[in-house]
Amino acid sequence: MALFLDFPFHLDGRGQTAETPEDDHIRDMILQVLFTSPGERVNRPDFGCGLKQFVFAPNSDALAAATQLLVQGSLQRWLDSVISVENVQVDAAESELRITVTYSKRSGGGTRRDVFTPTGVV
Repeated sequence: MALFLDFPFHLDGRGQTAETPEDDHIRDMILQVLFTSPGERVNRPDFGCGLKQFVFAPNSDALAAATQLLVQGSLQRWLDSVISVENVQVDAAESELRITVTYSKRSGGGTRRDVFTPTGVV
């Protein structure tokens, strides 16, 4: 089984660089795309989706629709060689925006579904 650097970078219990399996690494990459704001990375100023900007935005169906397009486009742009995005569903319920990403790895292995909010991971 291949191992990848864990995100965020840290040391494991042995004092070595922490590693993670491929499925967790892909989830980490999705997190980086979703929560990095464009302009935040020096050598890739257009990288990211910028979900953090929605933390204090008024919740509405229009925000949910715009977020769905933003998330799907960003994931397809930056992770298209790694995952195939099957569905992005954004639910605006009360004071929370929930983003459900359904995807499959290009290397095979079935469909996976992860849920995110602008304040973190569910």
